[in-house]
Amino acid sequence: MLDHLIKGATLVDGSGAPSRTADVGIRDGRIAVIAAAGSVREEARSSQHAGGLVLAPGFVDPHTHYDAQLFWDPYATPSMNHGVTTVAGGNCGFTLAPLHPGRPGDADYTRRMMSKVEGMSLVALEEGAPWNWHSFGDYLDALEGRTAVNAGFMVGHCALRRHVMGPDAVGGQPTEAQLEAMLQLFHEAMEAGAWGLSTTQSATHSDGDGKPVASRHAGPDELLALSRAVGEHEGTQIEAIVAGCLDQFSDDEIDLLARMSAAAGRPLNWNVLTIDAAVPERVPRQLEASERARREGGRVVALTMPILTPMNMSLGTFCALNLIPGWGDILGLPVPERIATLRQADVRAEMLRRADSKEAGVFRRLANFDRYVIGDTYSPANEGLTGRVVSFVAAERGQDPFHCLVEICANDDLRTVLWPMPADNDPASWELRRETWEHEDVMLGGSDAGAHLDRMCGAPYTTRFLGDCLRGRQLVPLERAVKMLTDDPARLFGLRERGRVAEGWHADLVLFDPERIDAGPARLVHDLPGDSPRLDSEAVGVVGVWVNGVETVRDDKVTGAVPGTVLRSGRDTETVSTR
Repeated sequence: MLDHLIKGATLVDGSGAPSRTADVGIRDGRIAVIAAAGSVREEARSSQHAGGLVLAPGFVDPHTHYDAQLFWDPYATPSMNHGVTTVAGGNCGFTLAPLHPGRPGDADYTRRMMSKVEGMSLVALEEGAPWNWHSFGDYLDALEGRTAVNAGFMVGHCALRRHVMGPDAVGGQPTEAQLEAMLQLFHEAMEAGAWGLSTTQSATHSDGDGKPVASRHAGPDELLALSRAVGEHEGTQIEAIVAGCLDQFSDDEIDLLARMSAAAGRPLNWNVLTIDAAVPERVPRQLEASERARREGGRVVALTMPILTPMNMSLGTFCALNLIPGWGDILGLPVPERIATLRQADVRAEMLRRADSKEAGVFRRLANFDRYVIGDTYSPANEGLTGRVVSFVAAERGQDPFHCLVEICANDDLRTVLWPMPADNDPASWELRRETWEHEDVMLGGSDAGAHLDRMCGAPYTTRFLGDCLRGRQLVPLERAVKMLTDDPARLFGLRERGRVAEGWHADLVLFDPERIDAGPARLVHDLPGDSPRLDSEAVGVVGVWVNGVETVRDDKVTGAVPGTVLRSGRDTETVSTR
């Protein structure tokens, strides 16, 4: 007997093959039967008619930071609501394990680092997770059996360094013995099921003390030694961030990424490829890393988002504006002093000059304040400004846009929420995206779901992309779009029997209405531990989500079931060739 039968759905199986009408039966967590509509005679405990609906594999998000959130939110909201059934965590070199058993302070250091570098609520981190693990295996065991989604995790380079070197991990170089201990610790994590190594050398990644995170101090020899260790385990990967990921790679970074992948004999993915027709040289430059890796026996894959995901800004709290050269010191002042400083015309002029300089790199576009939209406001003086574009308000007041924005924020004691309007929303940029998606080493992803919780909401990229493909720009057909969200990331990670709707494979499924599939606007909610805020987005047109054959979402509402599993390398993943 079948556990559940979905009748007459339009099946888009993830392989890229043309859609077809079919019945799909589930039994014991697997897809038991796929047959022509109306031809299944086996009895089922439950069934549903799905005429006019699309049945697809559950979506695979290759870049999340749900490492902590899964402890207080086993449903990985809002990702699961948007059809995601498998998440990859432990990215960017940051993981919650291993923690040294003899240094209780390391947990506090890790929490403060995650709060600073990934925008997670410190209160939620302190109150929402048990922090009762030491080894990486302990951490995976603590999650086992308590998640609604399937989840796999890289092991973070920063945690490895901190465990072995202590505070010297920031600023220091390992001795030969320490490097050997780091490798041994890494092998233990891999044997416990870690998917591979994640590391960062991004100049934007600083810890809770404002110092460069531990992995930024690692030299090429250390990175290559860890990469070779990755290759000693089945079904493993590398995820790496370097300074040039945000803009354009240096020659040394291209060489490093290619050498790391070749040394491991495993794919390496990086986040995130920004595509903008106004910077036409960026895409070919970034993909030089992939071409170099192919020549050297490796594979370097760029993640890129298929939607524009705005990130809100604020002059009151740490955000990307702080990363513009020369801005951090001013935006780090106490609020009254910060307001007084920002009101000085010569200070604003110098800030704008620094923001427009070559050293600002990709952050230059953040200083186009005329394109900002005012979000939430908090004072009577700002009543009626929410939703308005700064350029229009500035023209009414006879002020330049930055001066106007500063005065608006000052009225709110700098609490005003600001939304920069993307500059790369033009037809030429969208056509460049479509062309770039065709590259064999470009893959959709980079949601950062679980991080930057009150700043951005990238989790709905799946439903928003599908809605755009079906009713918007229609850059790719539905079958191709589904494959890009399912089979492509599943094959990169070597997921065993996931990513497609096929008989005998795991029943990770999403059923949606093609006439409605979309995502609602991001809205601020206070539902984290300690009433901390985050941005959420409603899924539109998602009728049902199944994880391992169990329904976890029905009409955008979680059912309360937790059928997910911790996916472990080797057992749940197979080695992916770089050739």
